[in-house]
Amino acid sequence: MEQQNKGKFDSNFGFLMASLGSAVGLGNLWGFPYKMGLGGGFAFLLLYMILLVVVGYPLVLSEIAIGRKSQKAAIEAYKEIHPGFTFNGVLQTVVPFFLIAFYCTFGGFVMKFFFKSLGMFAGNKFEPGPAFGETLVSTSSVIWVLIFLALTVVIVLGGVSGGIEKFCKVAMPALFVMLVIIAIRSCTLKGAGEGVAFLFKPHFEGMNTASGFFNTIKLAGSQMFFSLSLASGCLIAYGSYLDKKENLEKDAVIIAIGDTVAALLAGLAIMPACAAYGIEFTRGAGLMFVAMPTVFNEMAGGAVFAFLFWLLVFFACLSSSIGMMEGGISAILDSRIKAGKSANRFAVTMIMGAWAVIGNMMTTLDGLGERTTFAWFRPFGIPDILDFWDVLAEGILMPATGLIMAILIGWVVPHYIDDEVESSSGFKSKAFFNFCIKWLGPIFMALIVVGQIQSIIINRTV
Repeated sequence: MEQQNKGKFDSNFGFLMASLGSAVGLGNLWGFPYKMGLGGGFAFLLLYMILLVVVGYPLVLSEIAIGRKSQKAAIEAYKEIHPGFTFNGVLQTVVPFFLIAFYCTFGGFVMKFFFKSLGMFAGNKFEPGPAFGETLVSTSSVIWVLIFLALTVVIVLGGVSGGIEKFCKVAMPALFVMLVIIAIRSCTLKGAGEGVAFLFKPHFEGMNTASGFFNTIKLAGSQMFFSLSLASGCLIAYGSYLDKKENLEKDAVIIAIGDTVAALLAGLAIMPACAAYGIEFTRGAGLMFVAMPTVFNEMAGGAVFAFLFWLLVFFACLSSSIGMMEGGISAILDSRIKAGKSANRFAVTMIMGAWAVIGNMMTTLDGLGERTTFAWFRPFGIPDILDFWDVLAEGILMPATGLIMAILIGWVVPHYIDDEVESSSGFKSKAFFNFCIKWLGPIFMALIVVGQIQSIIINRTV
């Protein structure tokens, strides 16, 4: 019988692949390399790894434990922990609505680039700069976005085990295999050593000043939250579908490490290739959509590697958009169950899908600020609609609600998840977890939130 009529994972492997699927997406394959470029390479990586250990792992463990203990999504789970913190569950449930409002736009762009890259097998050169520019301003991009969104909805409609788990059990292993192949090829290009050094050779130019340190920790922190799908309702929802016998500590470690390995492989796939062909690491958004097609045009076997690259990015985008949508859907299903109504997945998915259409049409027709359709919509001086959704979700709500969760679990109801973790393992990391969730995590998350707010204020006054 499906749990609360909402669904349940058939296996722990399915849970892990779905959780990694939600985590491993554009945050890894696009965000991690370009933010590393902006953050100075090794300095960014060092801070990211520290944050992963003292913030990422404790929050991942907390979220899946909260979900499994309550058997509910974020809103009802927080209400059960402490009624006064229900608002945090509401805020975390809002996050996927903001994320899905731009994520399917990039998913559509990726699909378009994948099909355009197939022309390389016929000897056609891929003109990346014009192709990306045309994608931003062309109304035809709307069609690709809607196709991607429809694929997301169809898989989510299949339910937890019949849709999400089945897709991720195939897509995620395939994604890691493709990442390894492309990373090996990139690192063996002539001149790739500079890119590898940028990633791993100790240098701290980006943190020479207080403002530089703040900027780097802000970049690394927001990237970690987005990459791991923290404070977005997704992991709590997935945890609520998890069998009681599964070892939560082990699962949290696998999710955190697996996501980081994917991010590092993405860096090894992109940075050495950029170094080999003289492309700047700080290209920002264009690093994936402009720089990588340029590389594939020049390298031997470029058509094959372009095919593999865009296919893996598509898998990553789709698995993450599924996780985002499920985080919001699970919370709405909970509210229906509490009201004595049936858990009608179809109706709720249609509601979430309708919002995704509205949000992504705004994002797509804005074209990263290149179009004038929504030029009137620039709150806080943010330059485009995509950045508006992203700043609200990844920049503010995710670290802020993560901070509130750490305060709740570390101070207000300490040891709340202990029995749930201990029911399936010895909770070997208990002392480390308690120290991080109570002290280190809140300090780092507060720094991230302050840095994001400062950025908004500075952007508004510039």
